[in-house]
Amino acid sequence: MQAHQLRPARGATHSRKRIGRGDATGQGTYAGKGIKGQKARSGNDLRIGFEGGQLPLIKRMGRKRGFTNIFRVEYQPVNLGRLAAFAAKAEVSPDALRQAGILKHLRQPVKILGNGEIDRPLTVRAHRFSTEARRKIEAAGGTVEEITDAGSR
Repeated sequence: MQAHQLRPARGATHSRKRIGRGDATGQGTYAGKGIKGQKARSGNDLRIGFEGGQLPLIKRMGRKRGFTNIFRVEYQPVNLGRLAAFAAKAEVSPDALRQAGILKHLRQPVKILGNGEIDRPLTVRAHRFSTEARRKIEAAGGTVEEITDAGSR
């Protein structure tokens, strides 16, 4: 078989529907548009959600409206209690947290939260700290370093 002998399978192609060409065509009279009305007229151009002038559903349901903040930054939370896995005077960074199995990935910035206790001095490097976490780390003799640039996750 050669390229010029190829044909579509039987029933795979259809001739286009020629509407408004008389009753004998099977698509005459109303041409598939029903009887009268705005949508039967030429120039029919109704936008999506138009309800004939009635207050549209999307506007009636005001409580459902709102917006999504495209600048929102989603952080990976790490509680202070999880830092007990590190030895005293260790440097805790996102990479170290990842190696310890506390973080699943390094795609999002890290925020240290104050839930739990810390009993040893640690140098903790993260993108954000809660006020309580910062207070507890410094009370235990540790230091807090905020990572500012996104490249050093």
